[in-house]
Amino acid sequence: MRWTQEYLPLGGIALSALAAALPLFLLFALLTAGKVKGYLAAMASTLAALAVAVLIWRMPPLAALSSGLLGAAFAVFPILWILVAALWIYHLCVLSGQFDVIRRMIAGLTADRRLQALFIAFAFGAFLEGTAGFGVPVAITSAMLVGLGFPPALAATLCLLANSSPVAFAAAGVPIATAAQVSGLDPLAISRAVGFQLPLLSMSVPMWLCLLLSGWRRSIEVLPAIIVAGFSLALTQFLIATTLGPWTTGVLSGLATMGSLALLLRFWKPRESWDFGGSAAAPAPGREGRASLAAALRAWSPYLLTSLFVLFWSTSWAKALFKPASLLIHWPALDTLAMRTSPVVHPDTAYAAILDLSILASPGTAIFLAGIISVMILPGLGLRGAVAALARTLRDLRYTIPTVCFVLATAYLMNYSGMSSTIGLALAGTGALFPLFAPLLGWIGVLLTGSDTSSNALFCSLQRTTATQLGLDPVLMVASNTSGGVAGKMISPQSLSVATAATGLVGKEGMLFRSTFLHSLAMALIVSLVTLAMVYVF
Repeated sequence: MRWTQEYLPLGGIALSALAAALPLFLLFALLTAGKVKGYLAAMASTLAALAVAVLIWRMPPLAALSSGLLGAAFAVFPILWILVAALWIYHLCVLSGQFDVIRRMIAGLTADRRLQALFIAFAFGAFLEGTAGFGVPVAITSAMLVGLGFPPALAATLCLLANSSPVAFAAAGVPIATAAQVSGLDPLAISRAVGFQLPLLSMSVPMWLCLLLSGWRRSIEVLPAIIVAGFSLALTQFLIATTLGPWTTGVLSGLATMGSLALLLRFWKPRESWDFGGSAAAPAPGREGRASLAAALRAWSPYLLTSLFVLFWSTSWAKALFKPASLLIHWPALDTLAMRTSPVVHPDTAYAAILDLSILASPGTAIFLAGIISVMILPGLGLRGAVAALARTLRDLRYTIPTVCFVLATAYLMNYSGMSSTIGLALAGTGALFPLFAPLLGWIGVLLTGSDTSSNALFCSLQRTTATQLGLDPVLMVASNTSGGVAGKMISPQSLSVATAATGLVGKEGMLFRSTFLHSLAMALIVSLVTLAMVYVF
């Protein structure tokens, strides 16, 4: 049964937008209260979205159920497939004892907790975001910080905050490539605009992390490292995004930041290493406590293999190799049955509903293959150890899996019913102030879906249409959807679930939401002000 999406079911845009946001209000209220488990809050939000879609947006009930199931299926593959593979590798390292080697190496580089956070959460996290995305950086880096002795809640918060500006160039530039495909604009042009929008945020995040961790006075003590980390990421993002495009920006900027910090720490150390509670950290281990080159390569081999495989999986050669094995499912009772109309899209378009089950081409498969090879490299594992690590991973994710499924079910319900477009039209109606609100539209999209890629798929057509109607640069407005979206990643229920699973805080999603919300909003406003200045000043 075909139907046409309705964007003003209650007559006016304000009232309709408030009704569309009801599932989100319910989700955030339950998370903020902190008395409801994350998966139960997500389930309540899904049920609310189902009721609103059917009763107010007049979506056919069968199509509404089908869209929720499609969202849950997308959560299982590729998102949870990637997450399970990434956490499995972490547990392999722990079970084999090689994470102790990694811990000693990082402590040998610096015993200072501020510098450890910068190196792992910010620099290594940026590299992982460029290679994989989809929650992998938060899962791996937060688990590593906990392994180094960071309190779980603090480790999760730091890694969520650090996983911001690199998100625009995740998984070999997929968010910008998606924005270009949806809007019909040149991906290099969008990449250039993003390259101008994000450097201020990239330079701010290292200081942001240190202030949260140790306060103003202690942060000044590591100012050289803060400057090197922020400037390295910002400069390389700008240079590569504006010249070579989005495809290698994330990987190369992450590598440059890691290399710059490691080089700095060879020649400079803070006067006093800092530990939690303001006390001096234990001195770095002497040469006898450090690993040989062979031991270091063996310990880091799972992450080196992960990086190499994910990079290869993102190349055109790999995509061509795996294309014959691709599997696309046209989702029943939903595919092309909804018509998207003006002013959201021009011309009217049937809304496709396709689940990509190309298992070989998934980054999760690349990570899982790295894990299989790691089992043969890491000592003391074998088949029994590999299975034990996988069982531990699934046990840790037993509440995260339903949470992510419900969150994506809500997002797809809102997308296919037209509720998300109603919220977008409300922001698009701000006229001359639209450049201020355009990044917030991307922020809401990532908050809804947990993905900058999905946010761009949802709103970039609307961004271009609105920009054209208002006489604004459509490239800049489409880019602002990507740039604003990076700030929403840390508070998306999907990211919160990943962080709690990696740090043993399952059920504490509300606590993390409360600790990151204002930071997320502040980062989104920075991008909004930069975009406004680019339109009316520069």
